[in-house]
Amino acid sequence: MTASEYETEPGRSARSVKSADRTLQILETLAAADGPMSVAELHRTVGFPRSSLHQLVHTMAASGWVEFTGDGSIAIGSRALVVGTSYLDRDPALPHAVATLESLREASGYTTHYARREQAHVLYLATRETSDSHRATSRVGRRLPAHATALGKALLAELSAAELDQVLGEGPLAALTDATITDRKILAAGLEQVRASRVASEREENTPGVCCVAATVGYRIPATDAISCSIPVGRATEAELARVGGLLLAAADALGARLRAAGVR
Repeated sequence: MTASEYETEPGRSARSVKSADRTLQILETLAAADGPMSVAELHRTVGFPRSSLHQLVHTMAASGWVEFTGDGSIAIGSRALVVGTSYLDRDPALPHAVATLESLREASGYTTHYARREQAHVLYLATRETSDSHRATSRVGRRLPAHATALGKALLAELSAAELDQVLGEGPLAALTDATITDRKILAAGLEQVRASRVASEREENTPGVCCVAATVGYRIPATDAISCSIPVGRATEAELARVGGLLLAAADALGARLRAAGVR
């Protein structure tokens, strides 16, 4: 059955689509939350009728997509992890990228990341932490605004001015910290510098105490993926940023060449 055939099937389309949209909104709301949400909090956030929310949540819990905690709050369930992991398992670029991250971590001494741009955000696909990393949770599977990350800036610099406007939209740019650049003119000027140097950077724009440097992986045009190093701000001198930037460019170029040779597109 095609999508158009499904949409015109009498008595099925409107209710089925609404239910699917609401299910996805619940999952995305729980995924974006800092922790489990009470039923009342979830109701206030999504705004669905209580009876519909109750039915959806219990149906999702029965299949493992969400779970109830000891106090009755709701959290993402194990099924979401299984499905998310399958995305990583089928990505042909990821094994090559992971090997590059491990080598780059050893050469730089810093935590390394591999991410892909999804419209105005970047999705973290792999991370290799250093032994002295103080990060409590991995960034794998997390989405952050592209304009607030070095990874995202490297990838946004691949776009024309018209493409950039289309991707970022017309609304205000989100500020994740006091250092996040939200002025579009300042962002555009920074992206011009990235195009010239091929290296993007940000300082505490999404995580206090951390400076990041990134470069794109050129196996697609425009590039969709990038790698980065996270550097404690206390170590992020100009000389150190230049050293790490050189390592990043060499690693990104080598990874791009391997992916093209392997036929990964």
